[in-house]
Amino acid sequence: MRPLLCSLGLAMLLGPCLACPSACSCSTKKNGRLLAECAYKDLQEVPKGLSSNVTILTLSANRIGWLGQGSFAEVPEVQSLWLGYNQIGLVEPGAFALLVHLKNLDLSHNKIADFPWQDLRNLSSLQILKMNNNRLVGLPWDAFRSLKDLRSLWLNDNELTTLAEGTFDNLPSLSQLQIFNNPFNCSCKVFWLKKWTENTSVSITKGGSTLCVAPSRLKGRAVTDIPDHHCVAPSVQLTYLSNLDNTVMYDGLTLTLHCSVAGSPPPEIRWKIQTSSRHVEINGPNVARDGNVKQSQERFLVFKNGTMAIPNFRKEDEGIYTCLAVNDVGTRDVSVNVALAGSENPAEDLLRDDPQASHLGGRSCYKGDEMDPSGAGEKLVIVYHMPRESKSRAGGAVSQVHLGTLLLALGIAL
Repeated sequence: MRPLLCSLGLAMLLGPCLACPSACSCSTKKNGRLLAECAYKDLQEVPKGLSSNVTILTLSANRIGWLGQGSFAEVPEVQSLWLGYNQIGLVEPGAFALLVHLKNLDLSHNKIADFPWQDLRNLSSLQILKMNNNRLVGLPWDAFRSLKDLRSLWLNDNELTTLAEGTFDNLPSLSQLQIFNNPFNCSCKVFWLKKWTENTSVSITKGGSTLCVAPSRLKGRAVTDIPDHHCVAPSVQLTYLSNLDNTVMYDGLTLTLHCSVAGSPPPEIRWKIQTSSRHVEINGPNVARDGNVKQSQERFLVFKNGTMAIPNFRKEDEGIYTCLAVNDVGTRDVSVNVALAGSENPAEDLLRDDPQASHLGGRSCYKGDEMDPSGAGEKLVIVYHMPRESKSRAGGAVSQVHLGTLLLALGIAL
């Protein structure tokens, strides 16, 4: 009788721990982990009634079509979750967010086109992530950034045409990556991937099968074989000219800056202007070929050839003018800090303030990979001649301004 009572008592103690849906087989492994085996059961959804301390849940090879926010609420302790070879097409945000102990997640061979990547932020213990053989068309650049323990990542056999630079950064434990059999468009947007594969210690399985589908000239070639000369990071040069000496400006000074860029593909030119009172960003020309200004509210006229003109330049326009060159390989910029100063005798004042300064009809500065640590770039001081009679007029207004000289003072050696 005593052995029977002991057996009944033990069953009562273990019963709640081994709660198991009828379609599953549940057991305790030698290492103490609880296994719920529910594979090959023709299930259409995650079964209910699982024990809260299940650590291994196998749901492979069923007909599950979606995963809801509460699909795994009963198994918060799960460490290995196998969902491969189902028909999952919809994954609701929050479906995996609470599974903070998860180490292995297999979602391979499903129909997932859109995934709640924010769910991965909480899965800092994840070591293996299989998302191969799905319908993924894109990934956020920071999709995996919180997965510091991730060792193996499978993304092969999806519909990825590009990958954002930095996708595999901040993965110190990554040792295996599979990205083959994706229809990559080998524009310069994926050129970073070639450089990354050349320097990484990560094993990229079947790297030769990571082929380009487009453009046509690269079709069939490996992503790692994109020719270097097709993709060149931008270079940028900023030029400011003055031939206004001994001239009279009735309408004020028009400051002209010219931005020359090079690179492949040809970079776009963008401008950033920071004055004491405002910050302006101009992405592309705002002056049409016929001379009409697209953005009439702006005082800064930007032309297609990279030239910017600021008519009637005045004290409130002083500040930092930055030209950016942007293409698929990267971004480069160069800045000039423009200041305006009046003087009765600009030549003498200029030499007194800077004995080494000389008369400059035009200068240019160039910036490649080096970034200006001050953020201000070179300093351009325009010193103009104010006749005595101009200063004596009512209110101090100046109707004529004689431009004297143009001073370029290097604050940072480039």
